Amino acid sequence: MTTQHLTTDVLIVGAGLGGVAAALAAADRGARVVLTEEFPWIGGQLTSQAVPPDEHPWVEEFGVTARYRTLRDGIRDVYRRRYPLIDAARDRADLNPGAGWVSKLCHEPRIAVGVLEEMLNPHRSTGRIRLLERVRPVAASVDGDRVSSVTLESVIDGVRTAVTAAYTIDATETGELLPLTGTEYVTGFESRGETGEPSAPPVAQPQNVQAFSICFAIEHVEGDHTIERPADYGFWRDYAPVAWQGERMLSWRAPNPRTLEMSERAFSPNPGDDVLAVDADQSRNAGDSNLWIFRRIAARDHFEPGFYDSDICLVNWPSIDYFLAPVLDAAREDELAHYERARQLSLSMLYWMQTEAPRPDGGTGFPGLRLRPDVMGSADGLAQAPYHRESRRIRALTTITENDVSYAVRGDAGATRYRDSVGVGMYRIDLHPSTGDDTYIDVSSTPFEIPLGALIPQRTGNLLAACKNIGTTHITNGCYRLHPVEWNIGEAAGHLAAYCLETGERPHSVHADDRLLADYQRELDAAGVQRRWPEGRVHAY
Repeated sequence: MTTQHLTTDVLIVGAGLGGVAAALAAADRGARVVLTEEFPWIGGQLTSQAVPPDEHPWVEEFGVTARYRTLRDGIRDVYRRRYPLIDAARDRADLNPGAGWVSKLCHEPRIAVGVLEEMLNPHRSTGRIRLLERVRPVAASVDGDRVSSVTLESVIDGVRTAVTAAYTIDATETGELLPLTGTEYVTGFESRGETGEPSAPPVAQPQNVQAFSICFAIEHVEGDHTIERPADYGFWRDYAPVAWQGERMLSWRAPNPRTLEMSERAFSPNPGDDVLAVDADQSRNAGDSNLWIFRRIAARDHFEPGFYDSDICLVNWPSIDYFLAPVLDAAREDELAHYERARQLSLSMLYWMQTEAPRPDGGTGFPGLRLRPDVMGSADGLAQAPYHRESRRIRALTTITENDVSYAVRGDAGATRYRDSVGVGMYRIDLHPSTGDDTYIDVSSTPFEIPLGALIPQRTGNLLAACKNIGTTHITNGCYRLHPVEWNIGEAAGHLAAYCLETGERPHSVHADDRLLADYQRELDAAGVQRRWPEGRVHAY
């Protein structure tokens, strides 16, 4: 089979939030872009992985880029224009369609897909952005310290396309270009001796990686919608991992991430709560006491009576965390086998809920729970893609450690301030159970900055990181992996690639030279990228 060949200014592999942001930034600045995506939907963790946006408490006022705010505004605009909202919901500037407690903007993933596509469409119409769909990277050509081309293979028919680019941006969910290009990287836990982090182990554990999850959406309606018993249900029904302290994972009980004590969660479908009173702010309330409303993505009481038969609940709970083995750097057949086992875990959790789960009325099972494959954009009702919390990470010019962001370390002095800041973010250091049988690591953090040096590999000259693959550690990945931070990282990477194309400078030079860095940062400022937190208006949590 012959290989097609394309040439462009900037190749962006992975059209998740970081990839889309990078494409928009580079194209807006005049660069020609090829953007690629493996799964049916662009948008990554927000869409094909179906995870509602995890954001900081100040997101409605500040602390995100202008383009990210355009995305958020666009999602709300779709609901206001096209959905039969009740007046009280429509009139709210901070409309939260799902009234979920995890986010101020819980919504159906398909809405975000449409808004992201709308943002890309002008550049796609002119040909400035070309989107290669349903392809994954399988090879790369390297000349010394530079990436010459990347070969993508269709997951549909195996047709290959080699793309030659002046700059390549790795915006994949797991840093897939790093081994293909020979770019130095790390996986799993670094050692305390290497990073000096209080939460790091004495010895590095490269195979100890956070759980990934296969999310799904459900509603609760009349009738019996029990699925066929999953093939692996017997295994998962009895599975009692170390972090669960001898209790079964398929249950309403799970470790409290902050105290590690086993705690009971409630589950009450369509509870009739006051959806207008939901105030999603994880700095004050973790919000997970009732799993139905924790990540609810459609609250029927926001809409005219009868429009929705039920709320829609997004299942991304501890009970579907898959950590039997790492998939980073596994053989492809082993990786796919673990994805299938994770799918079996998610289906087993649903089957347990439908048939065995204790109900508030003393009965067992919720047979009215029904998968929503239409909401997931999939045939089986599960998310199109795994939600990876952790990636391969570049050996970067700057590595962000726990000592840069932890409140226990930094105190009221706040997070490290960087001369090369290209954005801001905030989230607790939130690590899920991992493949080394570790339980949660949940550490209070301080509002932090994103250093440009974390996006640039130590050696490879024309490759930039734009997702969870930046220069964090296993620990700090836990607070830099969230939606608005990933978007900001991608936007900074896209700007940098286009800036280097125009000026003839290299990323390493921009990072090292104060004059070039200031010039590049002025562009970010003009584009609405917030690089510093406002004094006195934010706090640790």
